Amino acid sequence: MVFWSESNPGLAVALTIPLFILFILGCVGYFVQEPNVARVMIFFGKYKGTCKKTGYYWVNPFLSRKRLSLRIRNMDIEPIKVNDKVGNPVLIGMVLVWKIKDTYKVVFDLDSQSLGAQTASVNNAALQNFVRIQSDAALREVTGHFAYDQTDSGNPDELTLRDSGPEINDLLEKKINERLAIAGMEVVEARLNYLAYAPEIAAVMLRRQQASAIISAREQIVEGAVSMVEMALTTLESKGVVALSNDQKASMVGNLLAVLCADEPLTPTLNATV
Repeated sequence: MVFWSESNPGLAVALTIPLFILFILGCVGYFVQEPNVARVMIFFGKYKGTCKKTGYYWVNPFLSRKRLSLRIRNMDIEPIKVNDKVGNPVLIGMVLVWKIKDTYKVVFDLDSQSLGAQTASVNNAALQNFVRIQSDAALREVTGHFAYDQTDSGNPDELTLRDSGPEINDLLEKKINERLAIAGMEVVEARLNYLAYAPEIAAVMLRRQQASAIISAREQIVEGAVSMVEMALTTLESKGVVALSNDQKASMVGNLLAVLCADEPLTPTLNATV
């Protein structure tokens, strides 16, 4: 072979160059695939399939291969200001867990420039930006259908943002999935992680909650005091301790209720007749 190349140098060079080019092209066709990673195969602009298998493979070197991670990702959506069902401004945020489901839609249905059309992998920043914007829109939509807390409508079964965590999270997950499905992504979990009144009404709503708590406590105190007064009168009459007229009973009821319902201890007074 050496003697042949020395005797035919021109022919040897003509054969060596194509073989070297074929060798380089052959090496380009090899790639290593890791778990939960996919590669979208494109042949001169035409989609040829997606490889999701793990291992060491060789494909046509003229196929462009866009790398996609199928691993689960999470995202913390910063609290945003939204009006609830009754118009109160609230700050609400959530935690989102998502992943890629349809590699074709991710590569071809989203803006190719945003996804890095000339690179071998999809731009993760563009994917996260899309998920963040759509999740923000879904969060605003869901929040507008519920009140922050129980309203004055008197319906105890009304769903609220504060008390209906699982129901709100399920609806939020459904709404976000509807928006992300057009781009080949899906939500694994979505849940609220921050909920508060906006600063401009936080003080007022705190006083409202305090007033509601005081009223509820007063109702229990009055109910208990009435029961105790009734028990006292019944016990006195049944044991014959003292016989009271209606006026005396009314006076006794008033004194007992004043003692039992007062916020502070009362000072007893003694009427003396000189």
